[in-house]
Amino acid sequence: MEPNDQPEKPLISSKVDAFFLSIYDVFRFIIRFFREVLRPPLEVQEFIRQCFMVGYKSLALISLTGFITGLVFTKQSRPSLAEFGATSWLPSLISIAVIRALAPLVTALICAGKVGSSIGAELASMKVTEQIDAMEVSAINPFKYLVVTRILACTVCLPLLMSYTAVVGMMGSYLDIHLNEQTSFIAFLNKAFANISFLDLASSFIKSVCFGFTIGVVSCYQGFNASQGTTGVGKAANVSVVISMFLIFIEEVLIVQIVNSIR
Repeated sequence: MEPNDQPEKPLISSKVDAFFLSIYDVFRFIIRFFREVLRPPLEVQEFIRQCFMVGYKSLALISLTGFITGLVFTKQSRPSLAEFGATSWLPSLISIAVIRALAPLVTALICAGKVGSSIGAELASMKVTEQIDAMEVSAINPFKYLVVTRILACTVCLPLLMSYTAVVGMMGSYLDIHLNEQTSFIAFLNKAFANISFLDLASSFIKSVCFGFTIGVVSCYQGFNASQGTTGVGKAANVSVVISMFLIFIEEVLIVQIVNSIR
């Protein structure tokens, strides 16, 4: 072996170097997304199809989870408030909890598990079967067609799904409160939104946009860069869910900290 053919010595260690290289690749992936999203042509039909897959296909699971979340949270909160004779504060408590935290977080976690794994597995299977390479040969930009449309669909649909989750969760809460206190729907709404500010709504919207973008980027990156044959398909789906949820929790803490500093 010639001296120039010897493998390069790692700067820190092979694992640490690989970690920082992966971070660098992710940033290049994100920069490429912003460059491609503004460049024509726009894949409108594929974007609409992905919105259908991300949004409409998730409604059943979102409806069930959101309704049960509001119902169960109300049941669990009633005994604590009843000790102080403050059950009348239940609508306000539930609305604050649902709109500020539960709706964005529950929606993001459900979509990370359902949508993120689906996108990761779909793109990974296309990668390992060389369908993406075939698209490049056919003069189709696979990054724009496959990645940009999916990231945009996740970013656009998550705020809509979050709003729907909040409404369904409040309906579950109202059902429990109405059955126990016979509170009318109008009185429930007046109490529920008495302490909700514009900052609460804006922070939830910003959270859902960040969560959707994170899910789209992570799942598309894992699927678009998959390898190792069929094993890479399962790995891409699994890693997409795990990393998306981890980043969602980090973003939740950071955004809450920023919002609390503004209040």
